Amino acid sequence: MKNVAVFGAGRIGRIHASNLAALSGVKLKYVCDPVPAAAADLAQKVGAEVSTIEAVLADKSVDAVAICSSTDTHSDLITRAAAAGKHIFCEKPVDLSVPRAIACGEAVKAAGVSCMIGFQRRFDPTFNNASSRLAAGEIGNPEMLIITSRDPGAPPAEYIKASGGIFRDMLIHDLDVFRWILCSDGDEAEWLSATASVLTDPAIKGLGDFDSTAVTIRTKKGRLCQINTTRRAAYGYDQRFEVLGSTGLLQCGNHTPTEVVAWNANGISADKPEAFFLQRYAAAYRLEIEHFFACLQTGAAFKTTVADGVAAQKLADAATLSANSGQPVVF
Repeated sequence: MKNVAVFGAGRIGRIHASNLAALSGVKLKYVCDPVPAAAADLAQKVGAEVSTIEAVLADKSVDAVAICSSTDTHSDLITRAAAAGKHIFCEKPVDLSVPRAIACGEAVKAAGVSCMIGFQRRFDPTFNNASSRLAAGEIGNPEMLIITSRDPGAPPAEYIKASGGIFRDMLIHDLDVFRWILCSDGDEAEWLSATASVLTDPAIKGLGDFDSTAVTIRTKKGRLCQINTTRRAAYGYDQRFEVLGSTGLLQCGNHTPTEVVAWNANGISADKPEAFFLQRYAAAYRLEIEHFFACLQTGAAFKTTVADGVAAQKLADAATLSANSGQPVVF
């Protein structure tokens, strides 16, 4: 039995806590959050105790922690948990600063503990099936990846202020998908160009951020990736990609609440895409936390590491620089 604590009782903390509480061989022992009422409410729902970070790190019975707190706490909590000998699952990003993210990796290695970063899209059953079929050679050599990633609406201003910007917050998932799908053979980005606008809410410009972006990446092997994103899709949470290979195409479409399509005299209709990420990636969140504990049990390597977090962060930094300067970035 592995004892685990969750740091953070917000939206993502609640998802991971619920999945941990249902996981065989795992005991969700503690919930920590700076808002006592949030911690107490979540702890009551999952059968855990409310505690403090300091008490959790000092508790020798705690084997692992799940860091689901705000972005600006991640690197500090990773470093402190590693020093306390705890294995670590941490939501993306490692840190908004690449040097600090690298230092986290060094701290984890020095402590001899394991750390997995939560890029849940790698665990989505549809996306993962495409990755496996690509690796099996079903469409030959991958040549081009097109990613569409659109949120149904922008987050609150308070969130945007602390997010590091759309490229580091929202697109970091898409940049990780680029590395996972197009660069699994060791290829890497060589050239990146990003442009961005404020099209959905003028207030976002006042916060120094964008809400609509287009990114093009060329790899060292000449492969191409195009990523289009927006903070506003009136029809739902739009998550698709397609990868073109030398002998075919793999296409991953949206998930919908049901697969029923209605045909009648007025036309053909189907459900809109899932409402948002909590619904769209429900299975992915469950599978990634199962993967974390399975790897701890067997000693297998995690699919997503601090190194992956650092690599995606470097791409996000490059995209931010390109969008703000109007110039491409060469790696």
